[in-house]
Amino acid sequence: MRLRICHLYGNLLNTYGDNGNLLMLQYCAREKGIDFETEIISLDQPFDPDKYDLVFFGGGQDYEQFIVSKDIQAKAEGIKEYIENDGVVLAICGGYQLLGHYYMDASGNKIPGISALDHYTLSQDNNRFIGDITIRSEEFNETYEGFENHNGRTFLGENMRPLGKVEKGMGNNGEDKTEGARYKNVFCSYFHGPLLVRNIHLANRIVDLAIAQHNKKI
Repeated sequence: MRLRICHLYGNLLNTYGDNGNLLMLQYCAREKGIDFETEIISLDQPFDPDKYDLVFFGGGQDYEQFIVSKDIQAKAEGIKEYIENDGVVLAICGGYQLLGHYYMDASGNKIPGISALDHYTLSQDNNRFIGDITIRSEEFNETYEGFENHNGRTFLGENMRPLGKVEKGMGNNGEDKTEGARYKNVFCSYFHGPLLVRNIHLANRIVDLAIAQHNKKI
């Protein structure tokens, strides 16, 4: 078996070493005896929703995210199709924001996402959520630990559920005790560090889902 991994905008989005999540996914696949191939899909390149078993979408600074926000509109329908067909996605920080309806950048500009997921992100004036964070996933009965560093305040829609409930830290918005988002086989989070290096149980879960989706296509 060979898992096909898409690294969305991997040459532009890698805030705080978020690409380490991809390395962790590759490590977990190898430990399971699974081979993989990784392809960066970036500017002016089409996204084929039938080609991949797992998609990783990292975070970036406002400048890079603005560039991506314009380019990703051409990929929007393919990404939505992939998600609705139970494709496995891990999206961190900026990638998480761009899958939603929109986000407000630090200058107050409204940057469109692709509305693949039902959430939106506001900015904060002269403040960031920074520090260690611990959340509890009721869905999987697991605890995840990490580090958050984000200006955005994300609010989930009615058909979304959080990755976990905040036990320590600020989470999505500092108000409702949610962190990250879950929809179908999509996992979103503001955790840097990266997320999966400190939470190998989550990395294995994501790889197992990708394997299951791969087998359904055979």
